[in-house]
Amino acid sequence: MAALAVLDIGKTNAKLVVLDGQGRCLAERRRPNRVLDAPPFPHYDIDGLWTWLLDELAAAAKQYRITRLVTTTHGACAALVDEAGLVLPVLDYEYRGPEEIATDYPRDAAEFALSGSPALPAGLNLGRQLFWLRQRFPEEFARARHILMYPQYWAWRLCGFVAGEVASLGCHTDLWHPGHARYSGLTTAQGWDRLMPPLRPAWEALGRILPQIALGTGLPPDCEVISGIHDSNASLLPHLASRDAGQRFTVVSTGTWVIAAAIGAPLQRLNEQRDMLANVDARGTPVACARFMGGREFETLNRGGARDCADSDIDEALRAGVLALPAFAETGGPFMGKPGRIEGSLPEGAGAAYALASLYCALLTDHCLDALGSEGDIVVEGSFIANRHYLGLLAALRPAQAVHVSADAAGTVGGARILADWGQAHAPSTHAVKPLTHPLLEGYRVRWSERARQN
Repeated sequence: MAALAVLDIGKTNAKLVVLDGQGRCLAERRRPNRVLDAPPFPHYDIDGLWTWLLDELAAAAKQYRITRLVTTTHGACAALVDEAGLVLPVLDYEYRGPEEIATDYPRDAAEFALSGSPALPAGLNLGRQLFWLRQRFPEEFARARHILMYPQYWAWRLCGFVAGEVASLGCHTDLWHPGHARYSGLTTAQGWDRLMPPLRPAWEALGRILPQIALGTGLPPDCEVISGIHDSNASLLPHLASRDAGQRFTVVSTGTWVIAAAIGAPLQRLNEQRDMLANVDARGTPVACARFMGGREFETLNRGGARDCADSDIDEALRAGVLALPAFAETGGPFMGKPGRIEGSLPEGAGAAYALASLYCALLTDHCLDALGSEGDIVVEGSFIANRHYLGLLAALRPAQAVHVSADAAGTVGGARILADWGQAHAPSTHAVKPLTHPLLEGYRVRWSERARQN
């Protein structure tokens, strides 16, 4: 039986998932996506990930005949390579070093209008990362033969073929203008377009696994490596593929980041100052998005590390009127740059902090959906689908829209399967969410919104 292997590298964790021909999970292995705080700057543990990947592929190959391999990764990330490999470590986008050149960075004042890429802190704009790296490490940068988006870096490691891809290029990079399907003025002025490989569709098979990898892991020599895609766009793919063109709906992808992608929403609603942006889907179409670092903020608020709470904990938080006011992450979100704080006294009980974190994330998701002008169905996928309180609260806050939850906790994996089986219909499995209604919720929402704006 032929199987598909998916390498899914998120900001917090990496996993390798093996699927059968029906999309059923045969095996899953995880490890932290570690950042090494070491010279020359904080960077991802690429060697550790590579060793882990080869070991897990070897273990999987003993049980399954893996014939295709596809990668999804977080955005704001690229690799500078020559024939031998990396010329510099892969920079962690949360490192604030690139802010040193903020005044020198030649970003077009009209960039947001042209690309939907907002000016963001730290290294969240990939163009700023590249500019800083060339300023600080000119000799190493000059050795680079290719700038590879992160999914395509891993594809290159596996099969030896280089490629570019629009979903990663269009992820708040300042490098790509989706409306014109071309590189930005920054990219061409800096000469980076000459380092960009030919663009290939995310679903294209770039080549077969390298012979030495096949020999070392036991993978079939004819195992094909698919180009790959940015993870949020992978999450979007199953829903785009299963709905009629022109239908308005929103996918809320949850994990380290909570990203609301509003299909059909006008790009004119995007506000650069509120971390709203146009992502680019697999076909190159811009999609209006709003986001916040929901997984990170939930962890910060859920101080006791509880795994769940009772409905009574939500009730007590609403009756106490305790508010978590944004923001509780240093980067991203409509309130980025504001110091998060808790107003009021948290009720007693092991689930109190979990309840407050669930309320906070539901309210902030609702805020993002309002800002986008979200219409039609809402589908939630990713790690938050395990939080029934978040789902129920969001459904209660959006009474005019039907909220559904994906049966797939990792929409990225479902999207990867769409790429590997391009042209075949794989409708995602979803079910409706029952609203968690409460007589105090609407008043709580109004007060939270007012206080969040004032914070």
